[in-house]
Amino acid sequence: MSGSRRPLLPVVLMGLLILGATAARGEVAIFREIIGETDAAKLLSWGLRYREGDGVARNIDRAIKLYCKAARNGHPEAQFQLGMIYAKGEGVARDKSMAAAWLTRAAKQDHARATEVLLMMGRPAGGHAGCVLSDGRDLYPAPRSRRRLAGCRGGKGCPAVRIGPHPAKGKVARMVRKLAPTYRLDPNLVLAVVEAESNFNPHALSPKNAQGLMQLIPSTAERFGVDDVWDPEQNLRGGMAYLRWLMKSFGGDVRLVLAAYNAGEGAVERYGGIPPYAETEGYVTRILRRLGN
Repeated sequence: MSGSRRPLLPVVLMGLLILGATAARGEVAIFREIIGETDAAKLLSWGLRYREGDGVARNIDRAIKLYCKAARNGHPEAQFQLGMIYAKGEGVARDKSMAAAWLTRAAKQDHARATEVLLMMGRPAGGHAGCVLSDGRDLYPAPRSRRRLAGCRGGKGCPAVRIGPHPAKGKVARMVRKLAPTYRLDPNLVLAVVEAESNFNPHALSPKNAQGLMQLIPSTAERFGVDDVWDPEQNLRGGMAYLRWLMKSFGGDVRLVLAAYNAGEGAVERYGGIPPYAETEGYVTRILRRLGN
């Protein structure tokens, strides 16, 4: 009797496999229908179901795809949920920068919880608002020219900056042209910065206590070994040392270097590019124009 029952087991297993395959095909069809939705509220609701396995097989990638479609259409709750997924590393690699990018978008639409989370995170700098799946693929990768701090850090893909000759003459200009190559800087770039900062006045003093030709604040002067900020050569050396440091930090992206020289490297990091300050934007534009851009 026992021998006659054994053939039933493969039949049952085969039946279960067929049912499983049918269910899987059914879920694929359901998801294709849902992802075609344009109603952000429905996309959000189904995203939550796939995220939690509510009536469907839990699938973080499908949840991200649904959230992403709603978020890219401006839905603040979807933006918040994506931010939390990347902040926690929920089924994907943790990415504080990407989390901050989505949370910031939601916060700008007065999403209270997004604002609270950003405060708890210490207001981190937001990067590219991507939709990265569990296998590391980004559904909407940043354009190459906007990757890494909305500029670039490694040379390839960096926007070119044409540096033309600066017409400055005199003792300061001669000193800059002599010293700049030591810091691996184009003299015309340094001259454009000196012009914008002090108009070649070695005694210039700003209301913010920026001093000398390159308008070094005391902490920057100390940081780069300037003993006498009013000595033109020491001031130039300190400013050029800072520019060289910024060049290394921002991969030679002159736009970011100039923004950081004016507003501080922390501001560039926080905003993921040139900070939205009228003074800084004008400063960068003015110098690039002088350099022939």
